[in-house]
Amino acid sequence: MIRFLTKATTLWVFFGLFIVETICFGVVMAVWDFTIIDEMSDPQKVQQHIGEMSEAQRAAHAWMTATLDVAYPLTYGPLFAGIVLRTLHTVFVMPAMAVIPSDLIEGVIQVSVLSGDDTLLWLKTYITPLKLVLFVTAIIIAVFALAIEARNRRN
Repeated sequence: MIRFLTKATTLWVFFGLFIVETICFGVVMAVWDFTIIDEMSDPQKVQQHIGEMSEAQRAAHAWMTATLDVAYPLTYGPLFAGIVLRTLHTVFVMPAMAVIPSDLIEGVIQVSVLSGDDTLLWLKTYITPLKLVLFVTAIIIAVFALAIEARNRRN
């Protein structure tokens, strides 16, 4: 699996998918005219935001979360992990791997809330900040790994 993740072809495919998926988020939000709740962790603000959305916007957001936002961590997690594994010790891959389940759990919570069930909403208080910290940490480590690899290629 490590050999697969660290191959240049694999990384380019994941990178391409990452770019396409990122653009798709913007397109869906623009077409249905809504902002996502993925960065919101305060349950009251989430409820208020959802309350201001139309039924079509809530349905589009739930659909996007159940499809595109499931594919997204399954793309960026292996992308960041593969970049890190090419250069750094395996311990540095932990944030890239841990962000995958945290993002997927957040997605389950969001689809539930967007569908009218607030039972799990309180979990966003914890899971969203965790996801964001892991995501940013994984990006920083991946950029650092790319810098090391670039420096090694010059030498």
